[in-house]
Amino acid sequence: MNTPLTNALPSGFRSIVSNIGIKDSTDDLVIVAAEAPVSAAGVFTQSRFVGPSVTVSRRHLSNHRAAAMVVISKNANVANGETGMADTLEVVRLAAEQAGCDESDVLIASTGVIGRPYPMDRIRSGFDRLNNTQWNAGLSDVARGIMTTDTVEKTSSATIDGSGAIIAGVAKGVGMIEPNMATMISIVLTDADLSPHDLDSIFRRVADKSFNCVSVDGDTSTSDTAVVLASGTAGAVALDAFERALEQVCIDLARQIAADGEGAETLIEVLVDEARDDEQARLVAKAIVNSPLVKTAVHGADPNWGRIAMAVGKVNHDDIDQNNVTIRIGSKELFPRQVSEEELAQLSAYLQGDEVVIHVSLGISQGMARVWGCDLTDGYVRINADYTT
Repeated sequence: MNTPLTNALPSGFRSIVSNIGIKDSTDDLVIVAAEAPVSAAGVFTQSRFVGPSVTVSRRHLSNHRAAAMVVISKNANVANGETGMADTLEVVRLAAEQAGCDESDVLIASTGVIGRPYPMDRIRSGFDRLNNTQWNAGLSDVARGIMTTDTVEKTSSATIDGSGAIIAGVAKGVGMIEPNMATMISIVLTDADLSPHDLDSIFRRVADKSFNCVSVDGDTSTSDTAVVLASGTAGAVALDAFERALEQVCIDLARQIAADGEGAETLIEVLVDEARDDEQARLVAKAIVNSPLVKTAVHGADPNWGRIAMAVGKVNHDDIDQNNVTIRIGSKELFPRQVSEEELAQLSAYLQGDEVVIHVSLGISQGMARVWGCDLTDGYVRINADYTT
């Protein structure tokens, strides 16, 4: 896990982290707030079965500004009809009262079991117990407060070249991760000053290279939310420097998510290059990282590169020609050259490491994509077989 530059939030932000009794004794409420509405941007799941937290946050972000974000963990509040929406709006109202802002300036995210309503009596009592002395949570506290089955806190931060501004982010997510427009839950904060338009454009590009390139199990969540807020207290920054720093933070968080996939023991990075375009490269890379056969081969340290070839071939594009494809594990080329048994034995040792790189060149043009996933273990099966019990 990346060590943040500091555990303090970027200037202009404060946070409360608390337990309000959603499921157990661990922290389950996070509120992050600015002093006034700031530039904000967000990307969300493309699932057709979204929770009311996504619906409300999309609506409140329509002007690309926000003053606070509240996260309820361990309960997704999805598929609860009108009651679920009413409960979401009540949580937004309670968070707005704590942050001292308008309800329309509050974003909300929820994560956890689907189909169970919020325990509103406990939530109301929990909010009643909050007071101004609790606006002292740091970055790691926020990361811990949004966890569900995560085994580690996920934090990252970076300085922006040529300025004193910083970017700091947290994320949660270990399963049901195969996003279209975001993934998991992530809150990214910066004290840089950016216009709402610039922040939105940059964040969408960065999310496409980071959060959209993670896949743990090929399933899309109902609640995926990634949000960035910019307080502006550190002043203006060069947009290209800001984008580089934001990409660094978001890719680091994406890698941490993949490495902490439910039951995971190995981080898998798949690089596909020489594709027709970046989109084709991503489709092929996702086919590889999502393949249960590839994932189990990595888990078993089995250098069965034929499974990678199989996954490439699943992408039924006419310009993918096996005679032009090169397959590598680590730096070792396995196809089209012949590989000795001794080389395969060496690869088996490589596959026992904490991180494995699979590199496929399609031999078509200059498209490229890099995605991250993890191995498939019996631990994943047990976690999800016993999830609600």
